Amino acid sequence: MERKVKYNYEFKLRCVQEVLRKHRSVNSVAYENSIASSNLNRWIRFYIEFGNEGLLPRHKNKNYSVNFKLKVIQAIENKSISLSKACLIFNIPRESTITSWQRKYGIEGITGLQLKPKGRPSSMNFKKRKQRKTDKPLTREEELLKELEYLRAENEILKKFNALVQAEQAKQNKRLKP
Repeated sequence: MERKVKYNYEFKLRCVQEVLRKHRSVNSVAYENSIASSNLNRWIRFYIEFGNEGLLPRHKNKNYSVNFKLKVIQAIENKSISLSKACLIFNIPRESTITSWQRKYGIEGITGLQLKPKGRPSSMNFKKRKQRKTDKPLTREEELLKELEYLRAENEILKKFNALVQAEQAKQNKRLKP
């Protein structure tokens, strides 16, 4: 499933060409097309650096290696380059991506740059006994234990049902008595 692209390639190219070829101001083109001038500036920078490919939609949630992240952070610190310039050099879509790397690196060090598992854990811990996965027939004792577990669960369900019925009857009695 691809992400929804807010501005298509043709729209971006038309806006960039209005600024570069028709020598119109960034603000006037942005205002006329109802876009943020910062977006248009970013499109222009990527168009100048990468050509038409700079305006193509990028993959969202791309995973970068720890070494790559560290290389970007060190380049910014050592060479004193801006975030926008680093985005151009390393072909990173947003400055906020680098900012989050810097924040995590400042707090946790290199471990903060490692990929974290996302979503629910693949295996959950069950307190109940695990199901048998062997083809061996159950021993008589195991069969009895399994039946006992089933009967206890059935008994609990019946007790809860009985309690609900009694509560409903008590409610009915209260309504009938003045």
